[in-house]
Amino acid sequence: MARVLLARNLFLWISLCFLLLVHVHVGTCFYLPGVAPEDFHKGDLLRVKVNKLSSTKTQLPYSYYSLPYCHPDHIVDSAENLGEVLRGDRIENSPYVFKMREPQMCNVVCRLTLDEKTAKEFKEKIDDEYRVNMILDNLPLVVPLRRPDQESSLVYLHGFLVGLKGQYAGNKDEKHFIHNHLTFIVKYHRDPVTEMSRIVGFEVKPFSVKHEYEGEWDNNTRLTTCDPHAKKIVSGSEPPQEVEDKKEIIFSYDVEFQESDVKWASRWDSYLLMADDQIHWFSIINSLMIVLFLSGMVAMIMLRTLYRDISKYNQLETQEEAQEESGWKLVHGDVFRPPSNSDLLCVYVGTGVQFLGMILVTMIFAALGFLSPSNRGGLMTAMLLLWVLMGLCGGYSSVRLYKMFKGIEWKRIALRTAFTFPAIAFAIFFVLNALIWGQRSSGAVPFGTMFALVFLWFGISVPLVFLGGHFGYKKPLAEDPVKTNKIARQIPEQPWYMNSVFSILIGGILPFGAVFIELFFILTSIWLHQFYYIFGFLFIVFLILIVTCAEITIVLCYFQLCSEDYLWWWRSYLTSGSSALYLFLYAAFYFFTKLEITKPISGVLYFGYMLLLSYGFFVVTGTIGFYSCFWFIRLIYSSVKID
Repeated sequence: MARVLLARNLFLWISLCFLLLVHVHVGTCFYLPGVAPEDFHKGDLLRVKVNKLSSTKTQLPYSYYSLPYCHPDHIVDSAENLGEVLRGDRIENSPYVFKMREPQMCNVVCRLTLDEKTAKEFKEKIDDEYRVNMILDNLPLVVPLRRPDQESSLVYLHGFLVGLKGQYAGNKDEKHFIHNHLTFIVKYHRDPVTEMSRIVGFEVKPFSVKHEYEGEWDNNTRLTTCDPHAKKIVSGSEPPQEVEDKKEIIFSYDVEFQESDVKWASRWDSYLLMADDQIHWFSIINSLMIVLFLSGMVAMIMLRTLYRDISKYNQLETQEEAQEESGWKLVHGDVFRPPSNSDLLCVYVGTGVQFLGMILVTMIFAALGFLSPSNRGGLMTAMLLLWVLMGLCGGYSSVRLYKMFKGIEWKRIALRTAFTFPAIAFAIFFVLNALIWGQRSSGAVPFGTMFALVFLWFGISVPLVFLGGHFGYKKPLAEDPVKTNKIARQIPEQPWYMNSVFSILIGGILPFGAVFIELFFILTSIWLHQFYYIFGFLFIVFLILIVTCAEITIVLCYFQLCSEDYLWWWRSYLTSGSSALYLFLYAAFYFFTKLEITKPISGVLYFGYMLLLSYGFFVVTGTIGFYSCFWFIRLIYSSVKID
């Protein structure tokens, strides 16, 4: 009966979690990619939605209507999931309305007269190279550009720039010009039988044009710079629209429809195949081959050396021979002695297992296409949900290890597992969010979302950690292969190359080398607002990371035991975990060489979030190294005869 109630409570927790993470709004929600395409008849309304203003120079998103752009009579927010909110997405309706397969020319949206404040706001966004993001039928707006090295290849930039800075001919003063005319290109695929159409592309050509008209302005005024009756369209030859106090700006747009052979199922291909894809694939494969070769060499050496050691130890027959033994067998009476700060080790091992479960399941779903870029916010939402659910595994692992150390206060360990990493991460996140809030950015997490995160932590994750800890403490443990002596053996003086700090730092190089090329593309997708989509290769790289962490930790642990140093518990965790230090150093290198961030707050945000990422990487790789070494030591000591 108790188990039935427990299962029901667990089901309720998971159901509440799903309801909290996915806000469903009937009629305006987005489809799961690849499940439900939308068909349009000729003349059907196509409503463009606006998203955030984003910049790679500040990393601070703002809502579209934070600038005095033209807006509809009523601004309506679209339903957003938790991942979209955390990304800073603010999806709202817009005054841009199309009709399927009906071109439009020179539609006037609104007329705006700038004052000193609005002119300053536009200038600041132009200086920081902010881009305007829009959405049509779940497709983001892109600007196609031809690559200078390959005329036949296109690069798609997300959104269009708010404006540009430039100079008039013969004038050295730099001016700000706004993109106030948009030529939208909607690509569609038509079914020849039903005559229904599906949208497969959404592009734009932005122009800055100083519109002119005759007489006084009213709703029926015709522009002389852009006239559909005279078939005069906007080109790049007109004088640009300057941004200054008291300047009049008229916003307008054209709509073109182009039939495409691209089918709806393949419409994201052109968005994802952006730049240097061949170099990307070659670099990843080259890195994987090197790591696999090194791993194979290490494994072969270890197998031969261990086979010789075990054979030698098992052939010792006389008392004199047994007393002259050396190497790792000599410390068999101390190798399973609990380490110092064993409670903290249990906590970090449990947290690492929680991370590993989250990453593996997330990558499987992503590789299957459920978390593709078309499902905005899906990846982050899934990671948060899986982190919460994997608290069951985290509590089980930490308490089970604690029980092996003969601990009896398992509830205290479960409590620390549930709070140590999340509390540190939440504290850093809260400080960074306060900085974003101070900049009035849409990237600041609202109070309601913050409450939802706290509820997921306290209402679901903490109980699951305790539940896993309960199961871990109740399950009986296997006996150690050797008995631990009552008096600890003295560790002899170690050579310089076996110094703990030196070996730990050396151990982190190879795991970092397994992922640093892929890390470049991940950082590019995060900080330069590019799509990341090769989850299959990312999964392979992660498996290679696991193998590399395991083997380098086992090798260094073996050398440590051969030097009669039995303090392997923490060193096995820190050996592979030190790769996080190299990750953070690489993040700093990336910041100074690839990014153009100049504002101090943006720099604090970058290093704050990269510190969190490195901390999580430390926990994951450290746990892999620890369990690999733990398995290795139990295996070798159970393979020799101990008198």
